[in-house]
Amino acid sequence: MAALSPFLDRLHQGPLLFDGGMGTELYKRGVFINRNFDATNLSDPELVLDIHRQYVQAGAQAIETNTFGANRVKLGQAGLADRIEAINRAGVELARQAAGDQVYVAGAVGPTGLVVGVTLPADPAVIQEVFAEQIGFLASAGVDVICLETFSYLEEIHLALEACRQVAGGVPVMAQMAFAEDGRLIDGTTPEQMVERLVGWGAQVVGANCAQGPATLHEVARRMVGRGVPVSIQPNAGYPRRVGERFLYMATPDYFSVYAMRLLKMGVTIVGGCCGTTPEHVAKMAGSVRMAGGGRLHVEATEVVRPEAPEPGVIPWPMEEKSPLGRKLSQQKELAVSVEVNPPADLDDSRMLEGVRMLKAAGVDVVNIPDNARASVRLSNLSLGLRIKQEVGMDVILHVTCRDRNLLAMQSDLLGYHLLGVRNLVIITGDPPKVGDYPDATAVYDLDSIGLLRVASGFNRGIDPSGRSLKGVTCFLLGAGVEPAAVDYDRELRRLEAKKMAGADFVMTQPVYDLQVIERFLADTAYLGLPILVGLLPLASYANAEFLHNEVPGMTVPEPIRERMRLVGKGPKARAEGVKIAQEILAAVVDKVSGVYLMTPFSRYEAAIEILEVVGYKRPKGWQEVWRE
Repeated sequence: MAALSPFLDRLHQGPLLFDGGMGTELYKRGVFINRNFDATNLSDPELVLDIHRQYVQAGAQAIETNTFGANRVKLGQAGLADRIEAINRAGVELARQAAGDQVYVAGAVGPTGLVVGVTLPADPAVIQEVFAEQIGFLASAGVDVICLETFSYLEEIHLALEACRQVAGGVPVMAQMAFAEDGRLIDGTTPEQMVERLVGWGAQVVGANCAQGPATLHEVARRMVGRGVPVSIQPNAGYPRRVGERFLYMATPDYFSVYAMRLLKMGVTIVGGCCGTTPEHVAKMAGSVRMAGGGRLHVEATEVVRPEAPEPGVIPWPMEEKSPLGRKLSQQKELAVSVEVNPPADLDDSRMLEGVRMLKAAGVDVVNIPDNARASVRLSNLSLGLRIKQEVGMDVILHVTCRDRNLLAMQSDLLGYHLLGVRNLVIITGDPPKVGDYPDATAVYDLDSIGLLRVASGFNRGIDPSGRSLKGVTCFLLGAGVEPAAVDYDRELRRLEAKKMAGADFVMTQPVYDLQVIERFLADTAYLGLPILVGLLPLASYANAEFLHNEVPGMTVPEPIRERMRLVGKGPKARAEGVKIAQEILAAVVDKVSGVYLMTPFSRYEAAIEILEVVGYKRPKGWQEVWRE
């Protein structure tokens, strides 16, 4: 496998997952608080190594050395000051042994306990010398990054950063502080002020860890991102509670997984855990990180050398020859129309097939079929797609998610799709199992959507991920998803650019309700030249509008739209108003997009036809008699 990129370069490639707590894991294994945890690097090295290995197996992409308190002051309190070099070097050696050449090693450095302005010695240089001694040992032992963490006082971390500048020898530095429950440092400093000062003092990554659980640090993170520097958030597993003779942390791994995804969507670069978090917490977060584009597997974009006389199977099919949808999108003469058809949760597809017949009769080009959307069990979308093609004679787009299949199965399925005549695919990362029917199901995420696009694009050129030539080529029209209202809009644009480079032929957006949002997005992505199908989902009620606005990442329902839904109440009037809003948006953008992607709540496909009436579509003859609620 390829060697690791330099740490800071890696942060530009996608999110990174750190490990969880070391001290609480040692405590669980019988190392009680009357012993020095850092000294276990020498007294119980196999124990420390086993914890590191469990974090690596759980999916951690960076692990911290067991050296948080391995400075002269803290070790001196345990009578171990003379072992400082041995303890720090052993900490690096054990972490490196577990990490191999595929996981980063961070040298953990905590406060001295000599708080500036409280118990500070006469000369602040004394504290700086304490830090310089430990950091020098860690840097020379070969860590990939110095991690200053759990600092409460800016004055003290400033001295630690000065020590890094003197002795770290170019090793990058993370600086993380512990915030109070009110979202400020102990001296009242705000997250914004903290970022400015730490960067000014030389930190290359800033963040927050320990002290608080995910909810509090989520708000802290919101105020730290977007300031030109990578942000790291590593919360505790909530507040510890005493149960018998032990202190237990109550935040569950699933809870951490949810907040990890929220942090990554917000633009946080590094997530991990602190006190009370375990390999189980990290394993759950690993799924969120892979879904956000930071998976451990990476499929390189393969270069195809085109000879002067092209050999069969080397140059991919032109877009207009891949499928009828591809032809329509490439010609750009008429609006391409797709309607989402969600597979049933049982074996009865009769109503669905009847709905597709109505859509075809109305002139809809294609139906797209989700792949266990929202991590809920549904009939195989491939099976339903083949039924629709055979029974109705209508073209389909299959969604393909990365959640449920490993790299082997995804390749196998792609080849099978081509053999069965499926040509239109939308590649998405997929919702985590936590939101669906089986929250404890394993999330695979060997690849994210960009990685799977590279695989499918390679098949279109007759090459598999290993570079091996296939006998022939696939003929996929490849779509990708995008969130025009993403919280981290710049990141969403960067990922869309990466999807285009990975092989995306067209884009389907999340539902939009704000004309300013979609118009900004169209202007900002025009240079990519990608056909865009704007997503429209008619609101069903005021409660539905509030849910989408507040609970679904990447979706924004402006206040005036929500107020319109509130004023019409419930039932048929609310549904009619939802259709009217969708019609207004479609009418405003119809000349600016290549197509429309309609999603209708509760399989009310008639609503899709009603929306399309604004651009000239007609209800098929006999529609009212055939299609009743």
